[in-house]
Parts: sequence; C-alpha cells; structure tokens
Amino acid sequence: MSRAASASREPAPDLETDGRRRRSQDSRARIVQAMLDLVREGGVSPAAEVVAERAGVGLRTVFRHFKDMDSLYREMGAAIEVELQTVIAQPFAAQDWRGRVRELICRRSVAYERITPFRRAAEGQRLRKGGALAADYARFVAMARDILRRVLPEEAAADQPLFEALDLLLSFDAWDRLRRDQGLSPEAAVAALDRAVSRLIGEA
Repeated sequence: MSRAASASREPAPDLETDGRRRRSQDSRARIVQAMLDLVREGGVSPAAEVVAERAGVGLRTVFRHFKDMDSLYREMGAAIEVELQTVIAQPFAAQDWRGRVRELICRRSVAYERITPFRRAAEGQRLRKGGALAADYARFVAMARDILRRVLPEEAAADQPLFEALDLLLSFDAWDRLRRDQGLSPEAAVAALDRAVSRLIGEA
C-alpha cells in the first residue's frame, strides 16, 4: 500500500469538536471578563443575568460553565491573583531590610489600588453568604504575612509586637481605611504609611 493511500485512510481531525471547544473556552473567558469589568465599575455583587448580558451569552451558558456565583467569584479571584504576580514578583532594590519594608509600602499601594473593588465585592459575598469566600481571603492574608516575614531579618521577624504592627500598617484594611474613611489620595496614603513605618523601624 502506498504512503499516500495509507494517509488517506487516517481519520481527519474532528474540526467540529475542536470548534465547539474553542467557542466554549471563549464563552468562559468572556463571562470572567464581564464579571471583572462589572466589579471594577463598582458592582459589588453583579447578578448572573447582568453578567450574562455583559458577556453576550445566555444565562444558561453562565451556569453551564460555573455551577454557582461563588464559583465565578473564585475564578475572578484567580484571574486577579495572576494579574498581581507582576507586582509581587518584582525583586527588591534596597540592600537593607528597612529599605525593603519601605518598598513594600509602594508595592502594596499599587496592588491594593487594583484589588480594592474586588476586595469589597469579595467581602460582601463573604458576609452575605456566611463565609463562602473566607478561605480565599485567609490565603491572601497568609501570603502577605509570609512576604513580610521573608523581608524582615530573623531577629525582627521574631519580635512579635514589631511584626504584628508592621503587618497591620501594610494590610489592605489599613490602606482601605486611609483611602475610603479618611479620604486620602493614594499619594497621601503612601506618605502616611511611610511616616508610620519609618518611625516604627527606627528611621528618621
């Protein structure tokens, strides 16, 4: 049998199945993007119908990809985590730990400004649904504490009051208080935190 004849008997790629898979992946991506856009625009808890309309899909399509809205929130959180890796993964420029702690202020200010609408949405979901997203938030806090612990020298990390005070000053809650409740601009919030951290770690 010739090679050409043998090749002609090989099954052709299932283009129809491949096309359906691509359309399904595209629909899922558009649903997640719609959720991200709606929350960025201030929607604390967008309804599934609103997400479907923004994504240009049917309501049934939303729940074919996500069993419930909590699943969609978790997918949104994963997308935000990937986005923040570019901020988190940056190497520190300062040679001493005090300088690196102060770098954390600017670095986290960028991250917090990006995640503020998502944190508020997640908090609303967490409280309204009895802790459905509590594990996600706990992981975020644990990651932030671990980064701080790695930045500090061993003796400073072992100083529990110092560590906890720095963790509080560098937390999202402190940033949100300065920005929302005290009405500071991002620049003014950074300046306030820089002053507090400088005093705490013994810089002028």
